[in-house]
Amino acid sequence: MSDTHPIISIQDDLVTYEIRLKGHLPDRWARWFGDVAIGLEEDGVTRLICPAMDQAALHGLLRKVRDAGLPLVSVNRVAESNSFTQGA
Repeated sequence: MSDTHPIISIQDDLVTYEIRLKGHLPDRWARWFGDVAIGLEEDGVTRLICPAMDQAALHGLLRKVRDAGLPLVSVNRVAESNSFTQGA
C-alpha cells in the first residue's frame, strides 16, 4: 500500500478576503499593506478588505500581519471574482 495522498486541485480564481485585526491601526499602515481598504470599527477592530487575491498574495499579507505582531481576529473569504474578466 502506498503512503501517497491524492493531489487536490487548486483553482486560479481570485478571491476577496476580509482580515480583522484587534485594535485600530494608524493611517500610516495603509501604504504598508498595499492595495487593501482599511476600515476601523467601533468595537476596536481594524478590518482589511483585500480585493482579488490569490492564495500566494493572501499568505504574503498574513506574513506581514504576523511579522508586525498584529493580533489576528479572523480571515474570511468574502467573494470570488473570475480571473479572466479583468478591466472590462
